[in-house]
Amino acid sequence: MAVWIQAQQLQGDALHQMQSLYGQHFPIEVRHYLAQWIEGQLWDSVELENPQDELKAKRLLDSLVQELQRKAEHQVGEDGFLLKIKLGHYASQLKSTYDRCPLELVRCIKHILHSEQRLVQEAVGSGGGGGTMDSLSQRHQQINQTFEELRVSTQETENELRKLQHNQEYFIIQYQENLRIQAQLSSLSAVPAEERTQRETSLQAKRATVEAWLTREANTLQKYRLDLAEKHQKTLGQLRKQQTLILDEELIQWKRRQQLAGNGGPTEGGLDVLQSWCEKLADLIWQNRQQIRRAEHLTQQLPLPGPMEELLTKLNSDITDIISALVTSTFIIEKQPPQVLKTQTKFAATVRLLVGGKLNVHMNPPQVKAVIVSEQQAKALLKNESTRNDSSGEILNNNCVMEYHRTTGTLSAHFRNMSLKRIKRSDRRGAESVTEEKFTVMFESQFSVGGNELVFHVKGRVPFIVPDKVLWPQLCEALDMKYKAEMHSARGLCDDNLIFLAQKAFSSASINPEDYRNMTMSWAQFNRESLPGRNFTFWQWFDGVMELMKKHLKPHWNDGAILGFVNKQQAQDMLMSKPNGTFLLRFSDSEIGGITIAWVAENPNKRLVWNLMPYTTKDFSIRSLADRISDLNHLMFLYPDRPKDEVFSKYYTPPLSKAVDGYVKPQIKQVVPEYPSSGNPTYMDQAPSPSVAHPINFAIFPPIDPMMDADGEFDLEDTMDVARHVEELLRRPMANQWDGQQS
Repeated sequence: MAVWIQAQQLQGDALHQMQSLYGQHFPIEVRHYLAQWIEGQLWDSVELENPQDELKAKRLLDSLVQELQRKAEHQVGEDGFLLKIKLGHYASQLKSTYDRCPLELVRCIKHILHSEQRLVQEAVGSGGGGGTMDSLSQRHQQINQTFEELRVSTQETENELRKLQHNQEYFIIQYQENLRIQAQLSSLSAVPAEERTQRETSLQAKRATVEAWLTREANTLQKYRLDLAEKHQKTLGQLRKQQTLILDEELIQWKRRQQLAGNGGPTEGGLDVLQSWCEKLADLIWQNRQQIRRAEHLTQQLPLPGPMEELLTKLNSDITDIISALVTSTFIIEKQPPQVLKTQTKFAATVRLLVGGKLNVHMNPPQVKAVIVSEQQAKALLKNESTRNDSSGEILNNNCVMEYHRTTGTLSAHFRNMSLKRIKRSDRRGAESVTEEKFTVMFESQFSVGGNELVFHVKGRVPFIVPDKVLWPQLCEALDMKYKAEMHSARGLCDDNLIFLAQKAFSSASINPEDYRNMTMSWAQFNRESLPGRNFTFWQWFDGVMELMKKHLKPHWNDGAILGFVNKQQAQDMLMSKPNGTFLLRFSDSEIGGITIAWVAENPNKRLVWNLMPYTTKDFSIRSLADRISDLNHLMFLYPDRPKDEVFSKYYTPPLSKAVDGYVKPQIKQVVPEYPSSGNPTYMDQAPSPSVAHPINFAIFPPIDPMMDADGEFDLEDTMDVARHVEELLRRPMANQWDGQQS
């Protein structure tokens, strides 16, 4: 319940946002009293788009209800009586709400937990508890404050509109009275002269009074109308500014976080707060639009001289543009399809309309269609150029009706079983490879708002915006993010690592980070042109390192045992000042996905730094790094001065068990030949390790030539052949071997 403890310490806007996550769909009391149980469940193991996981979700729902009932039963005394009733009520309520849709409960709790964690992390980042709000919280507070101002101004224009309507209705009554007086004056011709004169004088006085009032009131009405239009104009300006802040900053940042999450960045966070803002916008925009239309109706009902008609037409057009931008911008891809698609392979995606519930779009559920288009077609769509509705392939199961989830208030379409049937590729020119050709899955739909009053055709996808080149610091940030994500570690790339990468990327010898700050790297430099003297690119080398580390060496990186980003000369400089037997681990410069051991040792003539031929994934699938280091007894201290067993012993393979059924299990052990100045080689692992001695190890070492490459690196291929030969010998029954020896 660590997250809930921290969540209760939130203050200000962060606390308000946390509280807004709860409601009838999931009461905050349930979160509080079952905090430990809730945080102990594997909610993320349930795939919301997988119908087969509904059984998992149902079990979680039943367990939640049971926990609530158990908690209720344990409430005693006068103070516990009401809580007992309340918790029991919540158990029944949750059972009734989610029994037919348990996946929605999981969706709801996932949103809550992820949002709480984000709010807590933001608070910790701003000073550990929200005492001083960071810029993000301040911005959110400003958004909420602006909403309150917009609510007040919208209510004011509503009151002004009602007052205008009341005054106009009274004006029409008085206007009708004036017409009645004029009719009476016209009918006086049939009245005797004496009576006519008297009545005519009275009626004319009355008419003059009414006409004077009508003239004044007409001017007043005109002023009211102009004032109201001015207030609407001001409100629309504020709405547009608020919408720009939410859509062009907050929503765009969420989309950017979503992009980075695909590259190993932190999760983008929930959409609950964004949806609540967008719904408030939709509500306020729609209220103002209805007010403007009512003002138009009043103007048509009583035309008065002036610019009112043109003003209202302009206001109506402006607010329609605002709501159009809101609807089209809040049609988003909540869960992106995979970055790499393969034909005949199932994939999923989820699209969502953030204002669907508020604008009652769900009353006539729209259908969403997914199509795949090329980069060129996507750019044409961005410019509103006709593409003749072309697509670049065929997607199966690419139509889905949006569903409204009442408990969470979300309108979304879940594409669970899409599959790319075929893809149409363009003609490639130059050095472009098939992996560089880009496509996008575009989602499109049509929504009607206000009883088909407004119809919007929407497309969910930001077309490609790929820069020709990026600054080196930006690329470093992306590489670090990706590396940490692959290692599942907070230990990323330090400054020295990034300098090493810069030297490799730009074929430079500079160790000053400032020299690289303004340098840029193009796509060609990154993953098209081979590094000098190599047959692979910068990215292929870096990706190979990540693959090796992810599959075999992740714990050692997280322990700080692998320096990795060190070249051969740097390794030599670092080791020559250390005692014999000091070693370090560095990534191979010459082989993709290779790591080598460099160590310092005494030669008959002088001290030298030796380098083993690089290990790869293939090698570590046979014997682990820790066991290989354990085998080599001449390796004693991990740079700078840590005894190797202190670092690696927890990863050593346990000793082999005794013989069973007359057979001895073979053991592969690594040996490294010494490289003397003359004569036959000896072996550096004959003496037992000072702290770890293995049991029975069988090995046969025939006289062989020194096994080093041209750069002084040992090649273990021949050594592995020896080990395999020994292994084959040891597959024979023990009794036969002993009989042969005795004879």
